[in-house]
Amino acid sequence: MKLFSLEGEVAVVTGAGSGIGQAIAIGLAEAGADVALFDLEQQSAGLTETAIQVTGHGRQALVATGDVTHADDLAAAIASAERGLGALSLAVNAAGIANAFPAETMALSDWERMIRTNLTGVFLSCQAEAQAMLVHGRGAIVNVASMSGSIVNRGLTQAHYNSSKAGVIQLSKSLAMEWVGRGIRVNALSPGYTLSPMNRRPEVAEQLKVFAQETPMARIAAVDEMVGPTLFLLSQAASFVTGHDLVVDGGFTAW
Repeated sequence: MKLFSLEGEVAVVTGAGSGIGQAIAIGLAEAGADVALFDLEQQSAGLTETAIQVTGHGRQALVATGDVTHADDLAAAIASAERGLGALSLAVNAAGIANAFPAETMALSDWERMIRTNLTGVFLSCQAEAQAMLVHGRGAIVNVASMSGSIVNRGLTQAHYNSSKAGVIQLSKSLAMEWVGRGIRVNALSPGYTLSPMNRRPEVAEQLKVFAQETPMARIAAVDEMVGPTLFLLSQAASFVTGHDLVVDGGFTAW
C-alpha cells in the first residue's frame, strides 16, 4: 500500500549494527528507503551485515561510525548521509545501553553513563537530524524508548535505565510540539521484552522465561516485530500522529 511505502525517502538509523536498530534499518530498505547506518566503531561488523541486507533489497546504504554522545560525530554522519543519499527525511534513534545495579550501591558513573547514552544521545541525535530536516521542511523521527519508561519491571534493579527511557518518551513529546508547525513529526516506540542483545545480558538470562510468562501473549518479541510499528510511525499512514508513545509489548502493560 502506498500509505506505508517509504519509496524515495532517505533515512538514518542509529544503533544499526545490531538488535532492534539493525532490524529496523533493513525494514526501512525493504519499504523503499535508502538508509544511512550509524553505530559505534566496534559494531563495524554488524554495520557491514546491515549494509549488505539493505543493498540486497535494492536500496543504497551508507555506513558511518561514531558515538551518539558526541555531537560532532552525529553532525558528520548526517552531512555524509545527505551528500551520499540526498535530503534526510526519516530517522530512527535506536542506539542505547542496558545494565542493572541496585540503586543504593549504584556508582554515579554508571548512572551518568546510562543517562548520557540513552537520553542525551537521543537528544543529540534528534537535534542533528532536525537541523537537516527543518531546512527541507519535512521529516519524521522515531525514538526507541521502552515500556520500562512507563512501568517498573519486577525483579530488575535498573532505576537508571527506566529513568532514561521515561526521559526519551517525554523528550519525544516535547520535540514533537516544538516542531509540530514546521513539518517534523516525532514519536516514541516502546518495546516490551524483546530478544535483542540487551535481553541476552547475563543478569536477565534466567528471567526470560518469567518475562514470557508475565506477558499476556506468553512469549518474548522478536526484533523483527518492532519493524512494522516503526514503519507505520514513519510513513504517511501516520501523517496525523505526533507526540505519541507506541507501546509494543504483547499486552504486558495492560495487566
